[in-house]
Amino acid sequence: MAHPMPPADGLTGRAVLVTGAGQGLGYAAALAYARHGAEVILLDRQVAALEAVYDAIVATGAPTPIAHPLDLAVATPADYAALAAALTDQVGHLEGLLHNAAVLEMLTPLAFHPYDTWTHTLQVNLTAPFLLTQACLPLLTAAADAAVLFTSDACAPYPKGYWGAYGVAKAGADNLALMWAAELSNTPVRVHVLDPGPARTEMRLRTHPGAPIASWPTPEALMPAYVALMAATGHPYRGQRVQAWEWMEGAGVPSAATG
Repeated sequence: MAHPMPPADGLTGRAVLVTGAGQGLGYAAALAYARHGAEVILLDRQVAALEAVYDAIVATGAPTPIAHPLDLAVATPADYAALAAALTDQVGHLEGLLHNAAVLEMLTPLAFHPYDTWTHTLQVNLTAPFLLTQACLPLLTAAADAAVLFTSDACAPYPKGYWGAYGVAKAGADNLALMWAAELSNTPVRVHVLDPGPARTEMRLRTHPGAPIASWPTPEALMPAYVALMAATGHPYRGQRVQAWEWMEGAGVPSAATG
């Protein structure tokens, strides 16, 4: 199947919520969505990071974003309900949700995995996407066309030793996404699982010290997939797990950059 490239105005009129928008893939996605016409709702726990991406989007002349600080590690169902209520009041609609926020504190044998790290990692990487999707569902299902993207990882479908709670959470999030996809198959809401593959992010550098960073694509190089799935061009991939690198060649990025 030929993978579609997102049109320049493919997200015009859409509101898109991005978690983990303050750095890495989330930062790149927020900028890419804004450049394609979306009104972006920025969510991150770090206020300074939110302010930076907010200013970067405004500088492009794109629609003015909305910044919403929220720490997913401690957020409660009431916090997510308050966020959804604020979006209803401030925007009135929601056509996209990117679950990108993630935490990986350590690679360690399961036999020595600290309990606190386990629960914290599951809270951010698995429980938060469940609660946020649930809270935003009325807004998403009210849209004519909406998309929910879960950023995945290679360790989700292929378990590897030492990835601990992060690997478990990512596997769970993949299954959570596909369960949402099945349950929402008769609604306007599309759900996708997107594996970015190796990328030049801070997390990847921590988990792969000494790896050939120059061979990895930048987060920006992976954005054609993020935008194409969020836009109407994502319809053929409804309920599927897809690879971001499959769009890179069409965007002029050599496939060898995936490493």
